[in-house]
Amino acid sequence: MSYTIKTGDTFWTIAKHLGISADALQAANPGVNPTTLQVGQVIHVPGKGGSPPPPPKQGGGSNGHGNGKIVGAKGGSNGGGGYVHYTGPASAYPNPSQWASYAFLWKQNSALMKLHDSDEEIRYIHEAIEKVSASSGVDVRCILCIIVQESGGNVRVGSTNNGVRNPGIMQSHNGVEFDARDPKGSIERMVRDGAEGTRDGDGLMQLLGKYGGNYYEAMRGYNSGSVNKRDLNDPVGATGDYVQKAANRLMGHSWPSM
Repeated sequence: MSYTIKTGDTFWTIAKHLGISADALQAANPGVNPTTLQVGQVIHVPGKGGSPPPPPKQGGGSNGHGNGKIVGAKGGSNGGGGYVHYTGPASAYPNPSQWASYAFLWKQNSALMKLHDSDEEIRYIHEAIEKVSASSGVDVRCILCIIVQESGGNVRVGSTNNGVRNPGIMQSHNGVEFDARDPKGSIERMVRDGAEGTRDGDGLMQLLGKYGGNYYEAMRGYNSGSVNKRDLNDPVGATGDYVQKAANRLMGHSWPSM
């Protein structure tokens, strides 16, 4: 059985609609990068009993990278509104097709960056987010909101260490910190470490692949290292409301001390 990708589709929304698991759908499409689905693309759908996927074509498959396009740069809602206490599994959170537009989110979040960063540094962050989205296939809005979630966009943020060193504006897995001698290069490297991972740990790109393109589960994995799919507010040893706050950021909501 096959399925043709429509606007707003992700592996987890398709799986929910078809009554199968996102993991089974991912396994049935080993050559498909779930972060770069294209409208009109045809994917294989396994039977509910878990029929085996077709063998991958010789030389086919994805290297996990993007296709050179900035994912999530177009479309999206107008944003706005107050904080919503999302809870439960990913299906209880807003579909990515409902997220605020990138233009709205950049205006909202770059204003917060001005509390810490120079205009030049903010411009470098903007350029890095778009460049890394295009190379990784990770939605540009997700990269932006995780930067603000982790550090407020403060390029000089300190590292945390709870058994793993987490430096930089995305608090990556043992990546790089800001270097005042090379602000543009180090800012791009910090963004790349968080989105594309480091030699020591996964970034958003790898986690999206692991969780079938489900951004909310990937974000929980980014924060915690593991995921309780039934309750994304389960901190699993990390921050309980991490995914809830990230979802509010992606919707363009605002609240005190955001």
